[in-house]
Parts: sequence; structure tokens; C-alpha cells
Amino acid sequence: MKTTKKPPAKRTTRHAAAKPSAKPAAKKHEPGREIDLFGVPMDLGGSRRGTDMGPSAIRIAGLEEKLEQLGYDVRDGGDIHVESRETTRQGEAKAKFSPEIARCCEQLRKKVQASVAKGHRPIVLGGDHSIAIGTVAGVAGHFRAKGASIGLIWVDAHGDMNSPDTSPTGNVHGMPLGVLLGYGPPELVKLGGFAPKVKPEHTVLIGIRDLDVGEKELIKKSGALVFTMKEVDQFGMSEVARRALERVTYGTAGFHLSVDLDGVDPMVAPGVATAVNGGLNFRETHLLMELVADSKQMLSMEVVELNPVLDTRNRTAEFAVGLMLSAFGRRIL
Repeated sequence: MKTTKKPPAKRTTRHAAAKPSAKPAAKKHEPGREIDLFGVPMDLGGSRRGTDMGPSAIRIAGLEEKLEQLGYDVRDGGDIHVESRETTRQGEAKAKFSPEIARCCEQLRKKVQASVAKGHRPIVLGGDHSIAIGTVAGVAGHFRAKGASIGLIWVDAHGDMNSPDTSPTGNVHGMPLGVLLGYGPPELVKLGGFAPKVKPEHTVLIGIRDLDVGEKELIKKSGALVFTMKEVDQFGMSEVARRALERVTYGTAGFHLSVDLDGVDPMVAPGVATAVNGGLNFRETHLLMELVADSKQMLSMEVVELNPVLDTRNRTAEFAVGLMLSAFGRRIL
């Protein structure tokens, strides 16, 4: 599935409206109807406790049953074991708990890579966003062995592109996208034996509205395509999704979708670890998921940063399940 044409030149947020000059000739295929679920009850990547209960909350909201009603064959692979904060050494203050996060992500990488190798589509349930390092490493590793690259759509209020030197907190859940692009703690960057996991020209961020000072410079230099909430408001989600999908499917085998629920406005999804006002609304988020489904190029998905401690009657978990159903093809009509 390797294209013979060169991808378009790298673009930054200043060129969000630009388009590739041509589309690759490689024929794509829709991934299969088998889904593997994996939970990662991780809260080591952030400061606020509670995201370790996210996978359970999503399961309680009926994800497996509802996916089966869409005609999928769903297998729940259970949870990756994560040591608790109380029994784990923090380690380096600039990248807290990174050895344990690396260990968990390596276990997740192996499971995800095995799932994709069978032609299945993995859904990973978080947990904080540091787990994306393992998910993307698994998907990218499978296609790298075939000489192909993957795209990445990153839905988030935050850029998650801090390095240990720019992070004001040392929390790894603010670094995973940077790690995937090739910079950060070595034990995370080199996970799976290769780096970067994705190329910036195949990476799109959507919903961004809260960035750290040093992180802004890294994002500008990265070459990733960034749609802040200003662009979402200005262009509308339909156009943002079109441009995003064009970018992540150009010259790739397909794309991974990483959804941090704090990308959604807290009026819609209150049960998140680091809520930021002014996010994506209910229909904007579902429209993005529906257009993802229409593309038939999503290889894998994860939903992270659900914090049931801060939720109301599992409302955010039920919303998260609805998003996953839309991304996997549930239609209004």
C-alpha cells in the first residue's frame, strides 16, 4: 500500500488552508469487521487521579454490546496491568513515572501490533493520554514492517507536544505527541525500536486551545497541521475534517484516531482530567467521527482522559461510547 508519489511539502498552522497538489494512486482498503478492545487504567501521566477508572466506565456504558449491534465481532482483551502511583517510584521530575509508563506502553504496543497483524481494528480505552505512545507504536510498527506509514488525527484541547525541557509539570500526558514525532524521554521515543512513529506531514491536531509557552514553538517547528478552535469556528467542522482526512490518508496505509475527551467542551463532556472551556460541541465531534467512518481508512482508535470521579452519572462515558459508534459507522439514517 506504498504510494509512488511524494507527499506534499510540510505545512504549519499558518498554512492550514493549503491542499496537496495531487492524490496518491495507491488503492486503499477498508479494515475488517473484527474489533479488539484493550483497557489501560493509567493515571501516572497526569497530576489528577481518576483516569485509571476510565476503561471500566466505558465498558459499563455498553461499548462492546453496542458495537456488536453494528455488526462487529468484538473481543475484549482486558486491561494492561499498571502499577499504582503509591507503589511506583516517580523517577525523573522532568518526566514523571516514565519508566513505568514505558513498560505499560510496551505491553500495549505488542497487543496492538498483534491485533493489526490479524486484520483487526484495535480500540484502546484510557487512561491518560500517555498510553497513545504504545497504541501508535503498535499500529505504526506493523505497517513499517511492510514499508508503509500511517497518519494520525489527534483530537485534544492541548498540543501534547511538550518535551521534558518545556513541560511546566513533568507530566508525561503532556508529551505523547512529541514522543511519537521523535523527541522526549529516550525510553519512550525508542519504544518498539524505531522513531519517529509518525511523520509530521501525516499528523493533524484538531480542537487545540490550551498550549504551554515552550510547546508553542515545538508545534510551529514540527510541520504538523493544526486546527485550533479558531479554525474550527472559521471553517466549520466539515471543512476541517475534509482537510484533516486528506492529510492523514495521503501516501499512508490509513490512520489512527486518538480522541482526548477534553477536546470536547466540558458542557458536553464534564468528566475529564483537564477540562478547558470553548471546545468542540456535541454535533461537531460526532460529525468528525461520522466523516472518519465515511473515509473507511481508520486503522485504530483510542479514547482517553475520561475521569469518572469528575463525571455525572457516567454521562461522559456514554458520550464517549456514542463517539466510537459514530467512528465505526453508526448512521442517523
